[in-house]
Amino acid sequence: MNFASVAVFRKIRPPDFGCMVRITACISPYNNFSRSISTSKLLCKQEDVFKDLEKEFVKFRQKVKDVLPGSNWTPFHVTPGLPPERADIVIVGGGVMGWSIAYWLKKKEMIRDAVRVVVVERDPSYSRASTVLSVGGIRQQFSMPENIQMSLFGCSFLRNINEHLGVVNEEPVDIQYNPCGYLFVANESGATILEENYRIQKEEGAKVVLLTPTKLKEKFPWVNTDGVALASYGLENEGWFDPWSLLNAFRRKALSMGVYQCFGEVTGFKYSTREMVTSDGEPVVFKRIHHVNVQMPDSKEYQPVECALVVNAAGAWSGKVAEMAGIGTGLPNSVDAVKLPVEPRKRFVYVFHSPDGPGLDCPLLIDYTGVYFRREGLAGNYIAGLSPTEVKSAWAGYYDYNTFDQNAIIGPHPLVNNMYFATGFSGHGLQHSPATGRAVAELILDTCFKTIDLSAFSFGRLCYGEKALERNIV
Repeated sequence: MNFASVAVFRKIRPPDFGCMVRITACISPYNNFSRSISTSKLLCKQEDVFKDLEKEFVKFRQKVKDVLPGSNWTPFHVTPGLPPERADIVIVGGGVMGWSIAYWLKKKEMIRDAVRVVVVERDPSYSRASTVLSVGGIRQQFSMPENIQMSLFGCSFLRNINEHLGVVNEEPVDIQYNPCGYLFVANESGATILEENYRIQKEEGAKVVLLTPTKLKEKFPWVNTDGVALASYGLENEGWFDPWSLLNAFRRKALSMGVYQCFGEVTGFKYSTREMVTSDGEPVVFKRIHHVNVQMPDSKEYQPVECALVVNAAGAWSGKVAEMAGIGTGLPNSVDAVKLPVEPRKRFVYVFHSPDGPGLDCPLLIDYTGVYFRREGLAGNYIAGLSPTEVKSAWAGYYDYNTFDQNAIIGPHPLVNNMYFATGFSGHGLQHSPATGRAVAELILDTCFKTIDLSAFSFGRLCYGEKALERNIV
């Protein structure tokens, strides 16, 4: 190869090595045809090569952009408005709990779309969703260590939310977090319980302080201390935030990671059964879900979605979803007869105006009568409510009330072993959604809890009648 051929060779850029070989061969002095090629033709051929190469680079850059987080790229064809025909995991319920689980499943996958996740939500407006009707509080003042640990993680997650739920080329997440603390006040009969809860909270690392009526009055002069024997105040990791913003943040991030969203109603499951006999001679029927039937909005048609696993995160309606899989319909006194004890509960929240009310340091105060209130914004408005007695009627808010022990139900069903639950939180699901989503993803992908052990909230306790009692339910 002479100097001329080397010069032209260097002008040709990779990756079209075939072009380089062909042009080099054409101008080699050992090729009899090289003398007949004019300089102008050679330059034209070079320009054509560069144009073709640039087209390939444009396509390559677009592919790189498409697979970055925040794009809608997918290797699968999905008809808009319809769920895919096949998925690994179908999550029933597109509230904050469902989207948190979807996010953590994608967070833990090693390869994009290694886990194909579909979230099904029947209410596109979220007008009846528990999430958006919540007061939006987060607190560490619980009596069960598991609930305290979930709250501590949840608060850390919210403080650093953009590290978790930020999306490239999108606006930062702002959940309007107000770290003003919770203030529980107790009368003489409730003071002992408040002290016992305080000891558990301190053991779990919560930053809480007990206040006598005198100290309470010094800290919050506007509080009427008549009848108050003791108060418990959260110094950090407590406050409130905007529930709608958190839901949208989880959803936006999960969608950017490849989760499929479907607006429709789950109307049933197709499942197989297998009967076995225990050592005592008792028959046991195991079930496995194969398809989820999703009915499209304003239509009688439904789309069956083949799947390996279903997560029931349907909130107040999760009991009805469980019944579709035959849960709770078995013979009396059998495990198959145990229902998922979750149903809607009536709950009212009021907004009132008090221009001379507590200032910006007003915590979320919970009275020993069950009345609670907090500041709403900066214009003298406040949100208040009352934890109702055990009733079953119409509702103003949608509370996934666990009638068994008012605590969460997390994990698989013992007989329908590919249906997992994340429901029954009875008012504290929003604040525990980051920890619960992570825990459910661990159970599914790692087959066990890796961070916080939530075995106390398994469905099995319903079968044995063992309640997981939380004394600080609001």
